[in-house]
Amino acid sequence: MEWGQVRVIAAKEFRDRIRNRWVVAVAVIFALFALAIAYFGASQQGEVGFRSIDVTVASLVSLVIYLVPLIALILGYDAIVGERERGSLELMLSMPITRFEILLGKYCGLAAALASSTVLGFGAGLLPLAAELTVRDGYHYAGFVGSAILMGMAFLSISMLVSVLALDRVRASGVAIGLWFFFVLIFDLLLMGALVLSQGRLGSNTFAALLMLNPADVFRLLNIFSSEQAQSMYGLATVMPGGLTDPAVLLAIMAAWVVIPFLLANWSFKCPSR
Repeated sequence: MEWGQVRVIAAKEFRDRIRNRWVVAVAVIFALFALAIAYFGASQQGEVGFRSIDVTVASLVSLVIYLVPLIALILGYDAIVGERERGSLELMLSMPITRFEILLGKYCGLAAALASSTVLGFGAGLLPLAAELTVRDGYHYAGFVGSAILMGMAFLSISMLVSVLALDRVRASGVAIGLWFFFVLIFDLLLMGALVLSQGRLGSNTFAALLMLNPADVFRLLNIFSSEQAQSMYGLATVMPGGLTDPAVLLAIMAAWVVIPFLLANWSFKCPSR
């Protein structure tokens, strides 16, 4: 594999997102939400101002679960199918470059754009409150931002798989939005429904294992079990088995969500019919 070719494709994808103001727009959205939640998150209790990083992160988790998967899926759904429709994919494949290098280059460029907007946005969002943050707060917040990037990369891998499998951009966009609805809105409702219908027969181990089938839930658990205050707010500490509350285990599962869909996309992209 030629890493130089991968870097060229990745750089082009990243420059395209910079040129169309995509990175700046997403960073501004994240910054505004982060600042608003950090400063006004306790207004319903009659308080205004920064309280603690734990409360801020717990509030931001719910927001990020809605925004980051949607942005990642929209970012990557036409990465391959769009090139195919424009006729540029055949031109790229006629050059001395492999399909894996094309796919990896596009993924790296899009992931860099997503990570840059996430870091810039959430970093700038808490910059006005920097004087009130401790070193521990900084590490906690950095962990939250890092886990948000990992979740975005997982959904970006899923969107790349959709882009490889889709017949056209319209269908790819429909599938991407459908997946967002499923993972962010429908999955937990189905899980709660199964838990109620089972009348308690669905054990905690099974329940926890099913949660691992959704990268958004893995992200939520990563941030819940990084703070005792967040655990009490969500009430999951007594439900989850100890093995799946270890951040290292949750990070490994999230990494699997990043790698496996990408490998499936690569396998499908190498098929002659593609």
